[in-house]
Amino acid sequence: MTDETKRYVEGKVKELMAAPSCCKEAKAAAQAWLDALGTANETEATKALIAELEEDIMPIDRLIAFTASEAGKKVFGEKMAKDINAHGIEIKSKGAKYCDCPACTAVQAILEKKEELL
Repeated sequence: MTDETKRYVEGKVKELMAAPSCCKEAKAAAQAWLDALGTANETEATKALIAELEEDIMPIDRLIAFTASEAGKKVFGEKMAKDINAHGIEIKSKGAKYCDCPACTAVQAILEKKEELL
């Protein structure tokens, strides 16, 4: 991995950790990766980070289905679920493959560098 890629990903990892929509497991993997930079554990932490992020990124179809469900309405509330659902449908129509919340946006940027990270 080049220094440029490392700096870019480090910035995106910090964005991910600051995102209100970032889950605790992703925050933990992100912090472990930051802590491992430049150490013998860097490769292992990179693989763990990527695995966690691939698990966490929200495909747009799943977001749309969840926000239309009773579970989604319980999590977000009726109005917000409806608004997120409409937003999901709109961005899907424009070609989005994933949720565009701050966490998913950071995750997508990190995963775009996956081959360089490994």
